[in-house]
Amino acid sequence: MSTPNEPSFRESVDIMFNRAVALMDLPPGLEEKIRVCNATYTVRFGVRLRGQIQTFTGYRSVHSEHMEPVKGGIRFALGVNQDEVEALAALMTYKCALVEAPFGGSKGGLHVDPREYDEHEMELITRRFAYELIKRDMINPAQNVPAPDMGTGEREMAWIADQYKRMNTTDINGVACVTGKPTNAGGIQGRTEATGRGVQYALREFFRDATGVEKAGMSGTLDGKRIVVQGLGNVGYHAAKFLADEDGCKIVGIIERDGALVDDRGLDVDAVRSWIGGHGGVSGYPDGTYVENGSSVLEKDCDILVPAALEGVINLSNAARITAPLIIEAANGPVTAGADSVLREKGTVIIPDMYANAGGVTVSYFEWVKNLSHIRFGRMQRRQEEARHQLVVDELERLSRHLGDSWSMTPDFKDKYLRGADELELVRSGLDDTMRAAYQSMASVWHDRGDVDDLRTAAYLVSIGKVAESYRAKGL
Repeated sequence: MSTPNEPSFRESVDIMFNRAVALMDLPPGLEEKIRVCNATYTVRFGVRLRGQIQTFTGYRSVHSEHMEPVKGGIRFALGVNQDEVEALAALMTYKCALVEAPFGGSKGGLHVDPREYDEHEMELITRRFAYELIKRDMINPAQNVPAPDMGTGEREMAWIADQYKRMNTTDINGVACVTGKPTNAGGIQGRTEATGRGVQYALREFFRDATGVEKAGMSGTLDGKRIVVQGLGNVGYHAAKFLADEDGCKIVGIIERDGALVDDRGLDVDAVRSWIGGHGGVSGYPDGTYVENGSSVLEKDCDILVPAALEGVINLSNAARITAPLIIEAANGPVTAGADSVLREKGTVIIPDMYANAGGVTVSYFEWVKNLSHIRFGRMQRRQEEARHQLVVDELERLSRHLGDSWSMTPDFKDKYLRGADELELVRSGLDDTMRAAYQSMASVWHDRGDVDDLRTAAYLVSIGKVAESYRAKGL
């Protein structure tokens, strides 16, 4: 995937951190405290499967406890190792600080291929991993709150939450020990789509920034922009779907494990997704052109490139041939530090992962708050809001009757105005507000400081500054 002289993902995070702190005036001790990972637990446990005991290795890393609980996903994949988990935990610290979610950074991983086991076996493995972490307080609503990541989803989170409740029967807030749960088990509306929706809101806010759009050598709005998406998993699918359906973008390329599809007229995201579901890949899809060497489509002429799956897909071996003027990192670490330098020299604008994929942790924060308050959003105020709106509508209808044919309400105004916001609308509103505020905090540094020429450095400066303030406030 990457060339020998390329820094690893862990080294990439350190390089980018160092580039930012070089522009800050932090005491050396505080800089080191923020940079290092506080603790990593490695657990090795056996599960009896298929007539014998199989041993699995898992990790839970805590990068920073400047705020508690700490937050970060758990991934199930064969590529999981301590270095990767620690790098991802560091990213979580900076991501939470940037979007003002009151968490420290953490991450977990289990070295397993979920496709090799049936559902019952995965439940046994997941519950045993959760047991090992829970008994060490590495899963706890007040200390460490995991979420889904690669290879995990609502199903695994429901198992973990249940395991926690079995071991802590009197913890009234036990359901808040993980986020990303199914809605019928303490989850929140809009969590599944959250990271993809966050990518959409990030791009919308970027296109409101005339200076940023100009720096990318672009113009206009999102409408009509040609997008290539790498990875049509949960994040890539939702980002592509929302951008195509709601913003008028054309998805001209979709890259998957077994190749890619291209069509300059635009691909039907839902149709491709259901094809992948039934056939395991994009090969054989009837519309568009199939390209066997999928990674070559990263270099396709387009306006926006959305790497939404794996780390390091844009690296020193292909960075010079990337033509998209704008890259938004929907995955964690899809652009290596080496490629980042090459692309910056070319003038490519990169909306960094730390910001672009923060939709997931933002809505996880909303879910955690919902669990602690023990009430769904909108339940108290929705009907009262509708009743107040009804007073206005009644007056307008009285006015309409009084004025006769000379004035009347717009046909669908009444229905739109009378509907109070439900949980999903409130979640989307909160996410939109978060993505706008975080982008503006980055953009002001990017545009106003002569020594900052990219959004990634700006994001690190903002987030490290906030972590530093937290430590100073604690007296450290």
